[in-house]
Amino acid sequence: MLGRYIFREIIPSALLGTLLSTFVIFLQKSGPVFELLIRSSAKPKMVAYLFVMAFPPLLPMTIPFGVLVGILIGLGRMSSDGEITAMRAAGIPSRKVILPVMTFAGLAAMIAAVCSVWLTPAALTEGIRVANRLIAEQLTAEIQSSVFAEQFPNKILYVQNVKTGPVVQWQNLFIADLTPPEQRQTGMREKADGPLITVAREAIAVPDPKNNRIQLALRDAIMHEVDKEGKGYDTEFQRGDQALPANPPDEQSAKDFTAMPTVDLPWHARHSPKWLDARIELHRRLAFPLGCLALALVGIPLGVSSRKAGKSGGYVTAVFLAFFCYWLSFITLINLAKQQKIPVALAAWSPNILFAISGIILLARLERPGDRDLLGAVQAWFMGIVRRFQQERPVAAAPARRAWRFPLVPQLVDTYVLKQFLFYLVLMLASFVFMTQIFTFFDLLGDIVKNKIPMVMVVEYLFFLTPQLVYETLPMSVLVAVLVTFGVLTKHNEVTAFKASGVSLYRLTAPVLLASVVLSAGLFAFDYYYVPPANRKQDALRDKIKGRPVQTYLRVDRKWIKGLGSRIYYYKYFDAPESTMFGVSVYELDPATFRLKREITAERAQWQPSLRKWIFQNCWRREILGSARESLQHFEATTFPELDEPPDYFLKKVQLDSQMNFRDLDAYIKDLQRSGFDTVHLRVRLNKKFSVPLFA
Repeated sequence: MLGRYIFREIIPSALLGTLLSTFVIFLQKSGPVFELLIRSSAKPKMVAYLFVMAFPPLLPMTIPFGVLVGILIGLGRMSSDGEITAMRAAGIPSRKVILPVMTFAGLAAMIAAVCSVWLTPAALTEGIRVANRLIAEQLTAEIQSSVFAEQFPNKILYVQNVKTGPVVQWQNLFIADLTPPEQRQTGMREKADGPLITVAREAIAVPDPKNNRIQLALRDAIMHEVDKEGKGYDTEFQRGDQALPANPPDEQSAKDFTAMPTVDLPWHARHSPKWLDARIELHRRLAFPLGCLALALVGIPLGVSSRKAGKSGGYVTAVFLAFFCYWLSFITLINLAKQQKIPVALAAWSPNILFAISGIILLARLERPGDRDLLGAVQAWFMGIVRRFQQERPVAAAPARRAWRFPLVPQLVDTYVLKQFLFYLVLMLASFVFMTQIFTFFDLLGDIVKNKIPMVMVVEYLFFLTPQLVYETLPMSVLVAVLVTFGVLTKHNEVTAFKASGVSLYRLTAPVLLASVVLSAGLFAFDYYYVPPANRKQDALRDKIKGRPVQTYLRVDRKWIKGLGSRIYYYKYFDAPESTMFGVSVYELDPATFRLKREITAERAQWQPSLRKWIFQNCWRREILGSARESLQHFEATTFPELDEPPDYFLKKVQLDSQMNFRDLDAYIKDLQRSGFDTVHLRVRLNKKFSVPLFA
């Protein structure tokens, strides 16, 4: 009976702790998955399948955490309600809870072992297979309206309008074939000079994933070519087929041995050139599941001795023990093992051994009198500071004005609920931020030692990293604080008392909902005013810690630019300090018909600030008049008044979305879109600047 009762107490909290921690870690690592799905045309069934494959690799780490949460909350509830004391009074020692709890931990360890040894490599392999299939099938899905597509070898594609559906239609497309003239299969071949240009009013695009290409059925198309003397040749055809072979897809692959079946790891751990990585992976898969037993040994005495902390105390203690102590010690020791300073087996198994020894010592002291409820003492200390602050506030001598109150309920109730909510909010926020900072510190420890970085710079980096961590973790902290606050109120029957007094649940939640609205607005303003400049500083400091040179923010490798109006620029090289383009070509299209009406080629073009014009040297201008008629002119040096885009228009400043507020990011996206650049990733980030604060 006792075993079944303890199981019923532990299982719900253990499941909730496992699910919550898995969800938090998944959100931190799900960026590449979301970006892949945004760019692909995957069906909902495939999307759900890919997400399912992402969870098993997280379970070997989150199941031990869930076990610890379940034990601390379950036994803590029994202790705070006096059930442990009643057991002792009835002559049943508290050690009787060890067998059912360790049985539960053993079952959880078996599940974690199955996930670690078998499910994780299988899920990683399957997830990579599905991801590569989506990558191979997204050839046409990646083509966006008014964006230069450069994933085709020696070819540049620009489509003004993309119509998706069962049959993908492209309207007003521009294709530049940059293959060396002597290697082309069509056109003038070795007599040509410059790219072969094809413009078409419409094309039906059919992806061919098997051959990694797109098959085009062109309609109303013209091919333009220029010889070495500047004379152009045009070939017009109503219908025609053309294939666009794509670059080999950037397929995903597993990191080292993470997706390798466990039975193959022992051989690689002994004979592979990367034996160290294989040995670390093998011991990690075996050590994590047994962490359930080690953490359970520590959780039993802590849960039995807990009297005041309740569910919040159990969760916070689990975060501290599982993540701060267990997980971070594992990372630190594994980093030492990678440097071959300690054996891999010692690094992987030391956390389990130390926690097991600590648990056995605490269990041996379980029946001794005088045990202390440490977390309850911390909470009482914090509440004492709040009460002392309230008592020290000056009281006005004049008659006080009528204080604003929530309707129907005295302000005291609202203050009581808000005080509980804000306490748990600050506690969870500090836990998440501190946990991430410690993880970041140990992750950078090798670079700090290697590059001899002073500790003052490291502290400064962590200080400027904090605003971004607060921005990312505050919504999740709100969620946990709400769960804990109303869970504690329910546990102490306070919700029942409020309802008996005529206070509805909707009214009881009003102060927390109002506080959440204020937090959302504050988080939005925080991201607008403070987070971007802090990110600029912490990114610069991280580059110094990593030993990287100062980042270059001007991109001169984007050789195809959409100009103002209907012009397309191409240059072979851009000399930014001299504001000079070499091997430049300008293609001007008719906006109504999307036919090429003028082409300008020049050996070089230099910007003259006094004239605010480009001076084209050794230049050919070709006017296409239709019906094989053209006007060809040669200039030693000339200007074209309408070509007035300044050098800054071509030298796009590469900015990180984390270093901009939503106004700057929106302006940056519009500037890139005007020049024909891919902005899908940035548009996702722009929407996140609104969605993340509202998550609170």
